[in-house]
Amino acid sequence: MRFGSLHILDILVVVAYLLAVIWIGRRASGGTKNEEGFFLAGRKLGKLYQFFLNFGNATEPQGAVSTASFVYQQGAPGCWLSFQTVFMNPYFWFMTVWFRRVRLTTVSDLFEDRYASKSLSLFYAMFQILVACVFLGFGNVTAYKIASSLVVKPQVEWTAADRAAVEGYHELKLLEKQAAAGTLPAGAQPVLDTLRDRNARGELHSYITVLNDVLFYVVFSVVVGTYIVLGGMAAAAVNEGLQSVLIIVFSLLLIPTGLYAIGGWSALAEKVPRQMFDLFGSGVTEQFSVVSLCGILLVSIVQNGGLSHNMGISGSARNEYAARFGAVSGTYLKRFMIILWAFAGLIAVALFGVGGLSDPDATWGMMSNRLLGPGLVGLMLAGVLAGTMSTLAAKALAISSLFVRNVYRQLWPDLSQTQGVYYARWTIVVVLALGTVSAWLMGDFLSIVNLVLTVNLPFGAAVLLTYFWRRVTARAVWSCVVLSALVILIVPWTASHVPALRTSPALTQMSLAPSGRPAPVYFNKVVRTNPDDPASPLVAGGGLNRFNLECWVLGRAGLDVAALSPTERLTAQFFFDGLFPFAVLIIGSLLTRPTDPKLVLPFYGKMKTPIGATPELEAAALEETRRQPDRFDHTKLFPRTNWEFCKWDRVDTIGFLACAAISGSIVGFFVLLLRAAAG
Repeated sequence: MRFGSLHILDILVVVAYLLAVIWIGRRASGGTKNEEGFFLAGRKLGKLYQFFLNFGNATEPQGAVSTASFVYQQGAPGCWLSFQTVFMNPYFWFMTVWFRRVRLTTVSDLFEDRYASKSLSLFYAMFQILVACVFLGFGNVTAYKIASSLVVKPQVEWTAADRAAVEGYHELKLLEKQAAAGTLPAGAQPVLDTLRDRNARGELHSYITVLNDVLFYVVFSVVVGTYIVLGGMAAAAVNEGLQSVLIIVFSLLLIPTGLYAIGGWSALAEKVPRQMFDLFGSGVTEQFSVVSLCGILLVSIVQNGGLSHNMGISGSARNEYAARFGAVSGTYLKRFMIILWAFAGLIAVALFGVGGLSDPDATWGMMSNRLLGPGLVGLMLAGVLAGTMSTLAAKALAISSLFVRNVYRQLWPDLSQTQGVYYARWTIVVVLALGTVSAWLMGDFLSIVNLVLTVNLPFGAAVLLTYFWRRVTARAVWSCVVLSALVILIVPWTASHVPALRTSPALTQMSLAPSGRPAPVYFNKVVRTNPDDPASPLVAGGGLNRFNLECWVLGRAGLDVAALSPTERLTAQFFFDGLFPFAVLIIGSLLTRPTDPKLVLPFYGKMKTPIGATPELEAAALEETRRQPDRFDHTKLFPRTNWEFCKWDRVDTIGFLACAAISGSIVGFFVLLLRAAAG
């Protein structure tokens, strides 16, 4: 009995997992009687639960699929898109403390606490509720794309349209390979141009799935919603234990089965080109270079500061050390998962040969279908669901707390704790439903990744500078979020829907990528007005199609944007997006009146007050800080300035050095493994 390529045993494994997470949510429902219990698990989560929360939230299946795909195409250097995050852990060691010491429930509370601005707090809440639709939709799309590659339709069941879509895709890849090698047959260029246009329109596919996207999104969201609505943060934390195990299994499954299929560990050196084992080899992909990865690291750090679930995860920790330990250890385990994903890509090279897959993005699914038997495919699918659910759960909880505390309670301040939990549960239902609709509307995967990377930059910069610079003003924050949203989000993502812009020859121009393929200069996707006429005018494609406003601005400043490679244009965009909000914040703050010291002094006094070991000690420490808010100013790294960076204590120093050493050791361990594999 089968559902497409899925065996009945696989179906039973997936169903058992879904029932287990719902049961865990039901068991955890007893501790959700008030808002602190529902949103923060009573601030009682120790190091182990913090470890699970951070690992599950940081580790997503899309990272496994993209890493394996890039490594299959470019060798070990292809993993740097994900592996560059190994250098973020020392940052987490310090940043997590600030999110715990602020002693708030939501990031919206931060703006009210620091600036006494209910309007700014409300705007952040509403902004994040809209952003949540993007993140939840992205999570749904990620899970569906991976799951659909595991549940494919047998060729005997293909329709004529299915066969034409797949054959057209394979023909496109063959012609592109010939064009890159300079062996394209005479007269084949028009065919190649037509196929490229059809592919840009989403008409070509490397496989046909039997998994219905809408049904998948609905069932997926219902399961996530059920266990979070029942158990809140406590259910999320317990479920992260089960989900973390499945994520590890998901990452491990293809390694022993793949090595067995290719003839063992020694076969890697025989079947994989030696240069593909060089972690520091030149180049990564046409999309990503070393410099562009630095740009991605910059925007990753900045946007991380504005994520709505930061306060919930760090704030649920029993103390600041538990928050620190969980953030660092959980994300370090993810770095080891990236190493496994990279080796899966190298095994794929040995299994299929260099260039043997017409669709490298299907590497993970093709390996799973070829290597895993009944039951194991179901376990792989359960791992995909677990990895995505863990991220969506934290996001849905954060959004529900924002709505109840910073939207609903502003309108009805007399809302009781029981009513707050009730409305929080309904908010989760609505947000997950909107995420389902968002997923259905999403299309181009690279555009989605770009949106997810940049959507939180305006508030990410505002949160980071709020923590570390006393001079920031509410008006500067307003200027930052409004201008940055216009430049980074609104104009770039709506330009393709403005007729004068989408048809402009200057904005739809093409350049040649290093591979010889034509690449749009400003828009992500450019197509012909008539797909059957290669000579018809170019227009910006529909759907999620980003306009690189950053490069257009740099072009007005004198930069020859058309002469840049796609990698260099992407790099320029990321550096512009990462630095622009800070420029607006600093200039805006210096041009506006400083915030009332009566607000500023207590805030930074609290931020420097360590979390008490017991509730009694915590209350006593905060009371002392209220009486003398400047009692920790001697710990400032830059005394008598507005910068709030603090001198390192023994824990800071040891933790930072340990993180730096562990990061270096993980890179060294990876290099040794690659050298051993290369023989």
